[in-house]
Amino acid sequence: MSSNDSFGKKTPACLLALGRSQMPETVSLESGEYRLDKIFKHDFFAATGRYVGDNRKIVLKIGRKAWFGIVPLGWIGRWHAWHESSCYSALDDLVAVPKFLGRVGKHGLAHAYIEGHPLRKGERVSDDFFDRLRDAIAAIHERGMAYVDLEKCENVIVGDDGQPYLIDFQISWRLSKGFGGELFPIRLLRKRLQQSDWYHIRKLQRRTRPDQMSEADLKASYHKPFYVRAHGYMTRPITKLRRRILNKIDPVQKRGERGRVNE
Repeated sequence: MSSNDSFGKKTPACLLALGRSQMPETVSLESGEYRLDKIFKHDFFAATGRYVGDNRKIVLKIGRKAWFGIVPLGWIGRWHAWHESSCYSALDDLVAVPKFLGRVGKHGLAHAYIEGHPLRKGERVSDDFFDRLRDAIAAIHERGMAYVDLEKCENVIVGDDGQPYLIDFQISWRLSKGFGGELFPIRLLRKRLQQSDWYHIRKLQRRTRPDQMSEADLKASYHKPFYVRAHGYMTRPITKLRRRILNKIDPVQKRGERGRVNE
């Protein structure tokens, strides 16, 4: 199965994390050998797929390797793989986080596959779903981290057991004390990012289980904090410009970062 089967003929290779290359057909970990079963996404920053072994399924994520024109961007993929691996390792004992299974080369990482589906707007999840999700986020915050990416409901997996699981820590906040993580300006930024996590949880719950929310929480879910608005004001022009450029150079219209293979 090729990661470029859906892309190579139409999408410029420079817009794909692996360029003209494909995801490996097999991957070897300490736990065994795995074969490619399904490609979930291949966008500018990463390619992600499900692999199947004799007794388990895993997810392999490979960060960007390809150049963008004459600009080498492999360092981005290496940094993303290192950062996300460190996040998974720091949270490996949390039930709501898939088990980290190790690095795969310089650009890749593997974690356990969760049987389930991405959270959908309007979905009626179990009564304790958001209590468990809040417990997971609280545990992440206690470790000096912020999840950051809860705005995307697809990053919250509804397991077949009805419980929440968090994936994709690519842009999560984690900065150790040794790198200045406890300096006042950094602590203030971390606090704002953590507060954003709580705002996005309220918004997710309003879209799925508003019946569980108090009037105050419902009202708060519509009130976007100033730091969330400020982030939107700063990034919206860049996002619009990026989309206009992509519409010109990439004729394939895909969801998300123009890389979702299977819905």
